[in-house]
Amino acid sequence: MTKPELPTPNQNPEQDNFLLRLRTKNTDSSSHAATVSSYASYWEADHKNGIENTDQTVAERRKGSDSLTNHFYDMVTDFYEYGWGQSFHFAPIYKDSTFTQCISRHEDFLALKLGLKPGMTCLDVGCGVGGPLREIAKFSGSKIVGLNNNEYQVKRCDFLANKYGMTRLCKAVKGNFEAMPFPDNHFDAAYAIEATCHARHLENPYGEVFRTLKPGSYFACYEWLTTEDYDESNLTHKRIIHALEEGNSIAKLYTIEQCLQAVKNVGFELVEYQDLADPRNPIVQSAQQPWQTPLKGSYKLSFDNLTNFTMNPLGRFITDKFVWGLEMVGFAPKGTRQVSQILNKGADALVEAGDLNLFTPMFFFLARKPLETEVVEH
Repeated sequence: MTKPELPTPNQNPEQDNFLLRLRTKNTDSSSHAATVSSYASYWEADHKNGIENTDQTVAERRKGSDSLTNHFYDMVTDFYEYGWGQSFHFAPIYKDSTFTQCISRHEDFLALKLGLKPGMTCLDVGCGVGGPLREIAKFSGSKIVGLNNNEYQVKRCDFLANKYGMTRLCKAVKGNFEAMPFPDNHFDAAYAIEATCHARHLENPYGEVFRTLKPGSYFACYEWLTTEDYDESNLTHKRIIHALEEGNSIAKLYTIEQCLQAVKNVGFELVEYQDLADPRNPIVQSAQQPWQTPLKGSYKLSFDNLTNFTMNPLGRFITDKFVWGLEMVGFAPKGTRQVSQILNKGADALVEAGDLNLFTPMFFFLARKPLETEVVEH
């Protein structure tokens, strides 16, 4: 399924207000509607024929992953910032910490594992609008180069870096992480946060990271993967994961085993790895709430719950009805409600997958590119 290139919806990276962004998109509502329709078309066959056998549609989505993911982020970036913040990822939710603290700690953990310090240049693979990029630059003093194939997010990332006075350490580059626009042996370190799950095959971005890292340098990653509790032959499991994939622009999730093998296949030495969301981990059991808690919702009265109201089911329901009304009166572009419903479907599936431990959004690994004199056995 090869999709034609569509006009990019009108978007202004300098607008911080969610309503103004919707109004800007509505100045060319046909482009926005076409983007939403194109994204939805990748999933139509599964809805029509059932999910018992999705091999063909998975292959088609992987083949069209560039368009699939670009269309997705043109649709959802404004919703993400409004509902979640500027760091588009999950984190371990410690009981004594705010959501923002947990997000920042999760990012800073990578800087520590990579040994980042002033004078180093680090690659952020799939940088979104640069929330992690700016945090890691502030924490480590390193220069962070973000790579992103979505033009709107690249412009938004650079605008925010300038807004917050971070341009000396932060910049974004438009490019495909399966064919990076960087020379060999260029970066001192690299990381990816919940981004490479959009790749056709994990070996593609991992291989490009390997190529562009200097020998002896490290790559740290938080990967989206199915766990050993996921049973592909269980249709209930498959329905949940399929809905998660559709709501998050993933052709098909890989397993933990496939991820680790992909790291080795491209030449990396695996230094360490663990599922930071594993409910069997004693620290997860005793000190944390489940990673999906922000989406599942907690109605215990607290300042943190009030500030994160947009994440929980009631907040998402209100947002959905609100944007439906805006679309009906012609303020928001056609397809806005459909985007909201896609995201809500994905959020509900994430909660189900988390409750059953079918999926982890934070499988962590640290890998090292060997020195040229070293040989790694696979």
